[in-house]
Order: sequence, then structure tokens, then C-alpha cells
Amino acid sequence: MPRFAYTGRAAGGPVSGELDGDDAGAIATLLQSRGVMPLRIARSDDAAAAAAPGAGGSWLSRPLQLGQAKVSTSELMMFTRQLHTLLRSGVPILRALAGLQDAATSAKMKQTLGSVRHSLQSGIELSMCMAQQAAVFDRFYISMVRVGEMTGKLDDIFMRLYKHLEFDQFMHQQVKSALRYPSFVIAAMMAALTVINVMVIPAFAGVFASFKAELPLATQVLLATSKFTLNYGWLLLGTAVAAGFGLRHWIGTVDGRYRFDRLSLRLPLVGRVVRKATLSRFARSFALALKAGVPVEQALSVVAQTVDNAYISRKVDAMRESVERGETILRSAVASGVFTPVVLQMIAVGEETGTVDELMDEIAELYSNDVQYELKTLSQQIEPILVVFMGVLVLVLAMGVFLPMWELGRVAIKK
Repeated sequence: MPRFAYTGRAAGGPVSGELDGDDAGAIATLLQSRGVMPLRIARSDDAAAAAAPGAGGSWLSRPLQLGQAKVSTSELMMFTRQLHTLLRSGVPILRALAGLQDAATSAKMKQTLGSVRHSLQSGIELSMCMAQQAAVFDRFYISMVRVGEMTGKLDDIFMRLYKHLEFDQFMHQQVKSALRYPSFVIAAMMAALTVINVMVIPAFAGVFASFKAELPLATQVLLATSKFTLNYGWLLLGTAVAAGFGLRHWIGTVDGRYRFDRLSLRLPLVGRVVRKATLSRFARSFALALKAGVPVEQALSVVAQTVDNAYISRKVDAMRESVERGETILRSAVASGVFTPVVLQMIAVGEETGTVDELMDEIAELYSNDVQYELKTLSQQIEPILVVFMGVLVLVLAMGVFLPMWELGRVAIKK
């Protein structure tokens, strides 16, 4: 039996190794059952040849590499919906992909579909072909396509994936819409502070110096802040940029992402929105996988990669391990400590009645509506904080700039 070298991605990070199997498809199936998304699979001798200096040859002799194309969610949604329609009409998969490739308006999408077609023509399964394009098709998408291949219901799977992507896009648009106004106000305030410190306060500094008297505390604070900004503004800007890159790099690490996502659930105002949105995504993905016939253990493994929160993802993965040991879904969920009492009650009823998938859909709908309401009122909740901050800023400026002027006017009148 041939031996294959592989690299993949699991909940804990990148993994690699070697396995024995009949072909690359069998290795992919085995890895997915273990909760690993395959990124590269090649026969051990081919992998060694490809690693040698100057190695070449046809694409069949090279390891299956991930595509680097990036496709927007809207394009992926359109592709998924159109592929569902074509398959439902009885169009063969290769012909459907060829038509969609010709109709694609994005060069990246054309390249991606071309690579999928090329691999599919060589006899590789569609899910494995898409796994090679992991920059476009995520783990959940690939796993659902594989379920469709096993059940012979690819057209139905693509429609469910379309609805799943539509929901995700809607939620992202809601978040952007809710944060647009606060972001604009904060940016305007930062710009105003910069102009005041760099241009306005220095203009008054000479006038204040001519008083030859002790200035009010507010004025001294404004002058010191302006002087520091003028002398060390470049250092502040450099520090801010370095901190931004450092934070981005830290979040890019496994431990950093885990800690950041855990912290995001505890933030005031937005923490509960993040939690509800994540639970809604979990419930919807879990329901979709169960309705497609995926076993509970494998469904939890797949869903752990789709909740978009490393902290909850690790908790869901721990649930999978608990279920594999024979625990019920309810006990595993209670032990995780991330689910609300409402979710736990619905899981308990679902296990008793055998309708976990239906009740998960209800939970997803419930939290989806809650998140929409929270996002619509988020601006209203943030607005009083911004108004108070702006009021304090105006008060400090008024006291710092105009109080010395009033004192000067009073002295002039007495003379």
C-alpha cells in the first residue's frame, strides 16, 4: 500500500505526517474523520522529489498545493447558488464548472474554478479538489460538499451552503452598519484633537506667555500636551503603528488568537453581541451538518472550525472529545461553560425528542434576531458615551483657552 505525506490544519494548529492509503482521496477522508483539514497530500516519493533542488515535472507529479486565490463572499455565494441550479437541472458537474468559469467576472474566481476542473478531470473527488483551494473554500464548505458526495445530494448541499453564506454576509453587514457612525465620530474627534494640539494651542501659547502670571491648571495641561505632541508626535505615531502591527502579529498566533477571542466575549457592550453572534453561527452550522447526515462527532469537529472564535472553537472541540467518550451532547455542552441556559434547555429537549437539528435551527434564529436588535441599538448605546466625552473635551478646551482671556480682560478693565 503506498505511503502519503500530508500537511493539514486542525483546531490546535498546523499538523503534518505520513499515512498509508489506497489514494489521496482515502487519505483525505481519514484526515477529515480525525478533525484535520488536508492542505497538501502527496506520495512520499513524490514529496521527496518535489523538495529536491530543480525538481520539476508535470502537475501530477507534484504535491497538491493550496490555491492562493481570494474570492469575495458575494462571488462565492453566486457560484454556490448557480452550481445548485445547474446540478438540480441535471447538468454534469464538469460542464457546470466550465460554464461557471466562463461566466465568472473575477480573474481569481476563473483561476480557482479552472484549478478545480483540472483536478476533477484527473479523477480526484470534488471535495478534495476544493480542499486544494482552501483560500476560497473553508473547512465547513469542503466538509459539506463531501457529505453531498457521500449521500448523492450535492444540489441540496449547495443550496444549504448558499443560505449559510447569505446569513454570514448579512451578519457582517449588520456589524459594519452598526459601527459606522461611532467610528466616524471617533475619527472626527481624533482629527480635531490633532488640529487643536498642533495648530490652535501653539497660536495661543505666545499670548499666554505674555501674561506673566500663573496660568490655570487646564491651560497648563493644554500647553504641556501641545508641546509634547509637537516635539514627540512622530514618536507617538511610530509607537501607534508598531503597536498595531504587534497586536496583529499576536492575534495571528494560536495563543494570541485564543486570548483575544476570549477577551472579546468579556468586553462591555459588544461582548454579549459577539457571544450571541457566535452561538448563532454555531447553532446554524451544527443544524446544517446534522440535517445533511453528518455524525454528531464529525459535525462538532467541523463546526469547531466555523464559529470564528478560537475560544469557543476550542470548547466545541472539547465537546467533540467528550461525546466520543460516550457523554451526551447536553453534558458536554454544560461542561464547556460557554452556552446560555436557553441553549442548554433546547439541547436537552432535542436529545430527548431526537430533534436536535430542528431545535438548533430555532436557536440560530432566536440569537440571529437578538443580534440584529443589539446591533441596531448599539449606536444608541454608544452615543451617550461619545456625547459625554465630547462634552468633557469642549469643557477642558473652553477652560484652558478662554479662562486666561477672561482674566486678562478683567485686569484690563480694572486698569
